[in-house]
Amino acid sequence: MDNMSHPKRELVLKTGKELFWKFGFKRVTIEEVCKEAGISKMTFYKFFTNKIDLVKIIMNDILQESLSKYKKIMASEIPYPEKVVALIHLKSEQIETMSSEFFRDYVQADDPEMISYLQQLSGESMQMFTDDFRKAQENGDIRKDLKIEFIIYMMNHLVEMAQNDVLINMYDEPQDLVMEITNFLFYGILNREVHT
Repeated sequence: MDNMSHPKRELVLKTGKELFWKFGFKRVTIEEVCKEAGISKMTFYKFFTNKIDLVKIIMNDILQESLSKYKKIMASEIPYPEKVVALIHLKSEQIETMSSEFFRDYVQADDPEMISYLQQLSGESMQMFTDDFRKAQENGDIRKDLKIEFIIYMMNHLVEMAQNDVLINMYDEPQDLVMEITNFLFYGILNREVHT
């Protein structure tokens, strides 16, 4: 049997995700994952190098699922404004199930390996967003005079802002801040109901 599809590996991934979502990945130990999954540490290390390896695999799986949904929305025949609404709903769904603890660990990662990994994921996603924004601009869906580089710069800057404790503390949940940022990026400050 292939190690990548081994039932015990899948069990560790499922258990790790549940614990990380509930408590954040900084606080949860390998021992706790093993105990909850009912496996030995030796079994854990058969499939994963360390806890960061487990976190990266879980995050990659989630990202790939999200990107698949994103691509499906972007490839659909619905008008661009409806795509934007669908993307905001997708973002909302993604963060609804994420605990505040996991979100904080994610945006305030301090492990060099994790930081490097998150930067790599962000870079790959940003290239896809850049391509999609250019296509939308060519199709007349977004302003022709708006520099795509400015959008990407703002997206990157907004991600940095989401890591700011002062800003995070303005909201009951970090997820509320993410939705505020997402809505601000796409809609600005105007009341959509009044101006559409």
